[in-house]
Amino acid sequence: MPYAAVRPSPPTQLSRIGSGGGKASLSLGACPAPPLSAVPCEVARYHEHAVGAGQCCSTVVQAIAAPADAVWSVVRRFDRPQAYKKFIKSCRLVDGDGGEVGSVREVRVVSGLPATSSRERLEVLDDDRRVLSFRIVGGEHRLANYRSVTTVHEVAAGTPAPVMAVVVESYVVDVPPGNTREETRVFVDTIVRCNLQSLARTVERLAPEAPRAN
Repeated sequence: MPYAAVRPSPPTQLSRIGSGGGKASLSLGACPAPPLSAVPCEVARYHEHAVGAGQCCSTVVQAIAAPADAVWSVVRRFDRPQAYKKFIKSCRLVDGDGGEVGSVREVRVVSGLPATSSRERLEVLDDDRRVLSFRIVGGEHRLANYRSVTTVHEVAAGTPAPVMAVVVESYVVDVPPGNTREETRVFVDTIVRCNLQSLARTVERLAPEAPRAN
């Protein structure tokens, strides 16, 4: 499978989460709307993506029956994505300490995927709003110009769990040569969804008393 080099793509369309009242939800368009609780306004802007020609954008949502802080403590570890991303075999920091914007990590992926490595730069790490964003800046893979944003927020869930965390991960990426937007979206969505389901299992193991989300 050919390697797609990272190259700039001029933005032609803005896919965003628009505000309405006290909450916000994804607008219809390139990025499908989250099927669960709306993203709070204070983090909505982080999910705005400039989608250029030859790119696609999507969003995956995962509910976790655990406090948002417990989920965030795992998500925020830019230096340890393999803690819940099972497609990652190893990770090492090549610049920064992993806790400051501009840190760069190099990850090696497990065999069987159309990739061997990825070099990724930390773009946003906001502990107050629980926002993490990174951009792929190199490596051997086909996800050129990939940018991901992950947010964690808490919602009231009622009995038996009074609160639960909702993780929203959105991304924009170039469509590789020979693939369609739909093929690219399905492929990346599958990986992101598997990662977030693994995150839920990981947090539940750390807090076994928390009831499991469906």
